[in-house]
Amino acid sequence: MKTKKIGFIGAGNMARSLLGGLISSGVSSDYLFAADPNEDVRKALTNDFSIQTFVENQKLVDECDVIVFAVKPQALKEVATSLKTKDSSLYLTIAAGIPSESLNNWLGANKAIVRAMPNTPALVLSGASGLFANANVSEIQKEIAESILRAVGLTVWVENEKQLDAVTALSGSGPAYFFMVMEAMEKAGAELGLPADTARLLAIQTGFGATKLALEVDDAPAVLREKVTSPGGTTEQAIKVFQEQGLIDIFNKAMTAARDRSEQLAKELGK
Repeated sequence: MKTKKIGFIGAGNMARSLLGGLISSGVSSDYLFAADPNEDVRKALTNDFSIQTFVENQKLVDECDVIVFAVKPQALKEVATSLKTKDSSLYLTIAAGIPSESLNNWLGANKAIVRAMPNTPALVLSGASGLFANANVSEIQKEIAESILRAVGLTVWVENEKQLDAVTALSGSGPAYFFMVMEAMEKAGAELGLPADTARLLAIQTGFGATKLALEVDDAPAVLREKVTSPGGTTEQAIKVFQEQGLIDIFNKAMTAARDRSEQLAKELGK
């Protein structure tokens, strides 16, 4: 991948995090490019990453082997249809909700397209990304796409593009669920008598510690929960309330709603 020229169309937070991750992983800035109409954004990219930038998207497409669409979903059709593309290039999109078939049609058909669904922890190199490759993507191109997203966290491939809607519901929207749990714990801790800043710090650190533990041991989350739930203890009492209130069913309903909305957006944005 170090010999492939990778260009980003759009230079928002996710593009910047990917650029930073790629450089940190050893990719030379000589092989990284970006296009953005905003002069201040381009100057910042040059100053921060020492990469070449373009005003015009077409110049970047002509220069690069891998094109990363990092624009808002609503803008992707206009951007894609304005380009004269190469069949030999890989087109990687992180624009949520746009089906690969729609992007393929906008680019002129027979293009190698990978859809990626990253999440916001990618901004701190701790992301989780789901990826789908269409039939035109070679194994080498899959490795390139995976390397780009792996620079900011964990990656998983799905065989069925529809599964990206479930990825969106789980990991794409998932950080908000954890923030909401932290928010609820912080509020409850304060109502139980803790200073607000102490409650917040404990809630955030507890979330971090629990996640780190789950990543570093072989036990499933259910087993970890059982290990810290002593019979007759404080944790057991809290867990009983969660179970009585139907917490698992709430998550099922919430994530199903997120999945359904993802499917709806794909139909709307892919026209």
